[in-house]
Amino acid sequence: MSRAPACPQCGSKRVWKDGLRYTSFGAIQRYICRTCGYRFSDPSKTLRSVGATTTYSNACQERALLAKVAEAEKGAAGATLKQEVKGKILSFAWNLQKEGYCENTIQNYMKFLQLLIKAGANLLNPESVKETIAKKKNWSNSTKCLASVAYQAFAKRNGIPWKPPRYKPSRKLPFIPLESEIDALIAGCGKKISTLLQLLKETGMRLGEALSLEWKNIDFKRKTITLNTPEKNGNPRIFRMSDQLISMLKRLPIRNSKVFGKMTKHSAEANFNIQRKKLAIKLGNPRLLRITFHTLRHWKGTMEYAKTKDILHVMRLLGHKNINSTLIYTQLIKFESDEYHSSVAHTVDEARKLIEAGFEYVCEIDGIKLFRKRK
Repeated sequence: MSRAPACPQCGSKRVWKDGLRYTSFGAIQRYICRTCGYRFSDPSKTLRSVGATTTYSNACQERALLAKVAEAEKGAAGATLKQEVKGKILSFAWNLQKEGYCENTIQNYMKFLQLLIKAGANLLNPESVKETIAKKKNWSNSTKCLASVAYQAFAKRNGIPWKPPRYKPSRKLPFIPLESEIDALIAGCGKKISTLLQLLKETGMRLGEALSLEWKNIDFKRKTITLNTPEKNGNPRIFRMSDQLISMLKRLPIRNSKVFGKMTKHSAEANFNIQRKKLAIKLGNPRLLRITFHTLRHWKGTMEYAKTKDILHVMRLLGHKNINSTLIYTQLIKFESDEYHSSVAHTVDEARKLIEAGFEYVCEIDGIKLFRKRK
């Protein structure tokens, strides 16, 4: 017959049995001290939690310990799941790189997978992903579609059955600013950002293409820029540079092989957003806040089509492989303003400079050539 334990409160051995406490670990004898009246459970019974043995002596301690064990088990399971998902994401990115996907595509997939995780989705449970996407009220259908495409690629490479939701991206016509607004941004930004803006304005490059340019791609004597690293499987191109762009490029410091040094998309956009906001307030023009780096690509394509009416020329300029991507610029020739800057040329050299500055020839009167450029 086992002896009754001493009271943990006063140490008295004058204790009586006081019924049983039934737990998931079995029945536990309870006692009451006849000296001080303290009730406690059998201290010889223990619960083994993660890596330690913990003793309880009363009902409150017991309940607290059970809650702690459940919390520890839940936390351990969550940490294990998080590590498993992280490993699958890294493996997914490595597989995309081995299969020849461009860096921009891989980064976009990673961005949307991280957004889904941050929103509470379990990437190993497709229903959890669908529910998370559906609850994102601040996401447009286009964003939801991109998130679905990113997860579809992840699910396919991990053998997860996935039936994508039916989100249709709504295509909108891009914002086309006035040239005077673009020039105001170029004039008001810092040296490096203004050079980047002028480059995008004249060439219609994507931001990633411009940031990948190296000094060896620029020929100052022939006034040309060669793009051999196009994004989105586009075609390589050669662009003519204006004297203004050449002057701005020569002002940049040469610290490594790249024209814009270690500038990344994120740092360029963050820097530009700060300067753009200051200029919009200073000039009292909120339309400037709608201008992004990619806006200049749309502006260039629109202006080239308005000037030449040659869709194939615009397609080659922008590096598109599918003409359907270029046809949108045929819908963007309704400008905010129909006002023009006008200028005249008396010599061939003056006419050449006007054409390089973006002016288009109108007519000739009394031996004087008239040119115009939209404001």
